[in-house]
Amino acid sequence: MIEVWAPRAERVRMRRQGHPDLEMAAGERGWWTADVELVDGDEYGFVLGDGDALRPDPRSRRQPRGVHEASAFFDTSAFAWSDRSWTGRQLAGGLIYELHVGTFTPEGTLDAAIERFDHLVSLGVTHVELLPVNGFNGVWNWGYDGVLWYTVHEAYGGPAAYQRFVDAAHAAGLAVIQDVVYNHLGPSGNYLPEFGPYLRDAARNTWGLSVNLDAREVREFIVENTLMWLRDYHVDGLRLDAVHALHDESPTHILQEIAEAADALSAHQGKPLTLIAESDLNDPTLILPREAGGYGLTAQWSDDYHHALHVAVSGETVGYYEDFGALGALPKVWTEGFFHNGTYSSFRGRDHGFPIPPTVPTWRLVTFGQDHDQIGNRATGDRLSQTLSTDRLAVAAVLTLTTPGTPMLFMGEEWGASTPWQFFTSHPEPELGEATAKGRIEEFARMGWDPAIVPDPQDPETFRRSKLDWAEAVTSPEVGVDHARLLQLYRDLAALRRERSELTDPAFADCDALAGSGPDGEDPRARWFVLQRGALSVLVNLTGASHTFAVAPDAVILLHTGAAGAAPVIAEAAPGQGSTDAASVITLAPDSAAIVAPARS
Repeated sequence: MIEVWAPRAERVRMRRQGHPDLEMAAGERGWWTADVELVDGDEYGFVLGDGDALRPDPRSRRQPRGVHEASAFFDTSAFAWSDRSWTGRQLAGGLIYELHVGTFTPEGTLDAAIERFDHLVSLGVTHVELLPVNGFNGVWNWGYDGVLWYTVHEAYGGPAAYQRFVDAAHAAGLAVIQDVVYNHLGPSGNYLPEFGPYLRDAARNTWGLSVNLDAREVREFIVENTLMWLRDYHVDGLRLDAVHALHDESPTHILQEIAEAADALSAHQGKPLTLIAESDLNDPTLILPREAGGYGLTAQWSDDYHHALHVAVSGETVGYYEDFGALGALPKVWTEGFFHNGTYSSFRGRDHGFPIPPTVPTWRLVTFGQDHDQIGNRATGDRLSQTLSTDRLAVAAVLTLTTPGTPMLFMGEEWGASTPWQFFTSHPEPELGEATAKGRIEEFARMGWDPAIVPDPQDPETFRRSKLDWAEAVTSPEVGVDHARLLQLYRDLAALRRERSELTDPAFADCDALAGSGPDGEDPRARWFVLQRGALSVLVNLTGASHTFAVAPDAVILLHTGAAGAAPVIAEAAPGQGSTDAASVITLAPDSAAIVAPARS
């Protein structure tokens, strides 16, 4: 039985190659059905009204020739899964690795990504997060221009390759998180409004018309899509894109509906299923239990942690970074989660955010020093590695992997990749491509950037430049970033996070922080920090000179970022050195960090 929701059509025909068009029967609430059995690979589509244009199935699992052409039936049950013994991975204590399939490897496919699982496992990664893989127009794209949410982009290998990817990930001990977009539809190939009121005609968000969450069938379309990934493709979790753009005034928010459905499936499958929201609201309601009036999602991203870390290592205080130039910014996100938790945001021109209750586990915030947005939405898509020294990148690594939250890395960050990650599209329509490029350039020109340096998103070279260069991961050039040293540091930090329980302790109450300015006074990139996780201390010196920290008498150095032969030492405090009750001190060179804790008996 084939069915489609098309309340805006007075007539619906199903079209298959080699068969006459089949009139579909109208049912209740705009549903149309046809008594047809398809087999794997059968191509089909729908013709609406009295026209002759073929439209793909809104719930199509495969689009072999793109989003404008016929759908192909894909039988998800035909795959021979080998992950029967997989019991999943909880997010608590995890390490997420965010990647874009098209630029992660030279081939840009799911099968090629499988070949890099050994690298991820050796790094200590527990969860692989894929940027959206749903159907979009063109060959390459970030994935957020999707128009067919149930498909897997054919250039990545299609749905069969996706099943192989998830199965291989589980065999390697890796959980898979899929980034999904439910707040808008892309600009090309979006035929859903011809079928029904998927979008609100009078309500818009940043990317266009907002999704119509007033329609029950649209809500079911979204909830069933989440279950498809989790159930049919064995995915372990979802990252829900920009949930602040979901305009929902119903008694039960769509996020709560998704969480309830995922929890029910999790109970049935007997393994954890993770839901992570990207939200601009700084609202803990998303992650509070439903019993406490929340939506019951697993976690949410914390851009505030990124902003505080970014300012600390780079000194950049333009735009939304301005407020994070405050001396107390990094200590606040370390101890409270959100920087803006009811405080005034100069970027927004109003008070913003809400406090996180101290009983919420710290791991419910996903924190990072770099991600696809914070790199790709810069004018030239420059990573920290393109402006910072190896020493400063090493400090950023420490701040990323000792976070009280759940740390996330962006592909290539672990070796200080020199390749940028730029905004790229491949719209086949010339007018849409020109409009995209023009809009991008004008956006950065308004912010004071030289338009000449903004890459054309439609230029194929913009996409190619963004591909990782895996050869550099093991190099230590005489000039520039020491990639091999940085990669080893990330591995050591991830191992230490597994070894020391303080680094996965979920209690905000066990987090403390101090900060001070260096010789340059209020320069935001010249500060020192003492960041505590219980008895473990993360000591950071970003001043322009050596800095001495007081430490416990029985403290030992667990890790430091200095180059070989430049290890700091813990020494007895001289008179007047350190705090009055400290018997020992450690002196750190500029742009370095160390992790210390009492010796274990």
